[in-house]
Amino acid sequence: MVALVRGVHGLRGAVRIEVLTDRPAERFSVGTVLHREGSTDPLTIAAAAPIEDGPGWRLRFEEVPDRTAAEALRDAYLEAPAGPSGLGRGEYWWHEVIGVTVTDTRGRELGRVHDVYRVAETEVFVVRGGPVGEFDVPAVRAFIRIFAPRRGEIVVDADALDLDVPGEPAS
Repeated sequence: MVALVRGVHGLRGAVRIEVLTDRPAERFSVGTVLHREGSTDPLTIAAAAPIEDGPGWRLRFEEVPDRTAAEALRDAYLEAPAGPSGLGRGEYWWHEVIGVTVTDTRGRELGRVHDVYRVAETEVFVVRGGPVGEFDVPAVRAFIRIFAPRRGEIVVDADALDLDVPGEPAS
């Protein structure tokens, strides 16, 4: 997912989007093809610009001629074709992180990544299904010691996260 359509703008079919990508200038360049989640129908970007007085961007698609057609996109997630060329070293798609087992530095399983969300510029992993219940892990070095989702490995510092792992003495 690279965007969520939040509303429409004007009569010519422009939409206001919430940005869900780290590279909006690349993802939303004129000529780029996006797809509505679950659809293969193309949405070719005809115009794109960040909103000057607020968060998000405005996009206009060649296939969306007017406000009525744009209304059909409201609340839709937009996807871009995924491929290895879009990622740098050490970068991962969210779907690659979901389901990965999370352990602590002592090798104890704490659960699996259930969801990912963003707060400002930081991804946060929601971990569930382990002995400490549900907890959030900000994707920063202070908490994550090993981050290798493609190997199925995320190791966190339970002490830094202030997790009370059952069977461990309180520190």
